[in-house]
Amino acid sequence: MKSQSNHYGNQRQIINTKTAKFDIYDFGGPVLEGIGQLDLSYDRETGHGVYMIRMEPGTETTAHVHTVREEYLILEGDLVETDGTVLGPGDYVIYEPGTKHSSRTVNGCLVIGFEYTPT
Repeated sequence: MKSQSNHYGNQRQIINTKTAKFDIYDFGGPVLEGIGQLDLSYDRETGHGVYMIRMEPGTETTAHVHTVREEYLILEGDLVETDGTVLGPGDYVIYEPGTKHSSRTVNGCLVIGFEYTPT
């Protein structure tokens, strides 16, 4: 990650998501092999912010209940939801607080997720 100031005095951070190292996926459940998480602005203490998840073929998240709103965009690959709905690139999903689900992938996928408390 690079932090920069421009001539207007504005601060910005640049993260190259193609070369950044994805950490262990850890959203309150067991550590799952083959799933990586890249925190962009995501704060693990508040549960708010933006992150990317990369899932290797055949992996599945643990079923979980959302305490905040989760939205995510499928960037690459496929994602199969608990009810069997198959999502692909360009699909945008919104889960309200209190929603329970898990996700799996057949061929692998890359998603960008947004978690926040709705106002």
